[in-house]
Amino acid sequence: MSTAKTPGAPSALTPPPDAIPPVRHPDAPAPGEPLGAHYGLCFGCGEGQPHGLHLEARAGEGVSVTAEFTVRAAHQGAPGLAHGGVLATALDETLGSLNWLLRVIAVTGRLETDFVRPVPVDTVLHLRAEVTAVAGRKIYSTAVGRIGGPDGPVAVRASALFIEVKVDHFIDNGRPEEIEAAMADPDQIRRVRAFEVNP
Repeated sequence: MSTAKTPGAPSALTPPPDAIPPVRHPDAPAPGEPLGAHYGLCFGCGEGQPHGLHLEARAGEGVSVTAEFTVRAAHQGAPGLAHGGVLATALDETLGSLNWLLRVIAVTGRLETDFVRPVPVDTVLHLRAEVTAVAGRKIYSTAVGRIGGPDGPVAVRASALFIEVKVDHFIDNGRPEEIEAAMADPDQIRRVRAFEVNP
């Protein structure tokens, strides 16, 4: 059986006709407010990862976020250039932060990334992501990463599908030590955010 797509067939990243516009949750952080790390040991945003991205995201207008991270020597693929997987991680992390504006727990179901131009070490990647549609448990979103400033040339872009899940998804599949530590955090917001993104 062939798995090739039929020309003109809808992509898994195309919202269905009954999708609705996203609605920012009334308790979502205000535009411009830093979102902070969802989990201290997260490779994308956690402060506890010495070679992580340390990506810093802020709530934007509507259901959008902006983020930045500086490409360090530990993030190289080719000499002096960011590894493509690291750039995809930065996009995924930024896209995952959108779910905090909807106040849902969701995981990455699909991520398609376009690499438009190289990103040198010591470059700040400026990212912007937004939710484009919601259909049941499916959340459709896009992101773009630019170099040289928020309006600079596009270096990477992505489309994503996130799937809303219950916290049991993480409890049933995560390593017990980390799950117990996250659940024991006295900060309720940090406790909820620890289970925010990634399958």
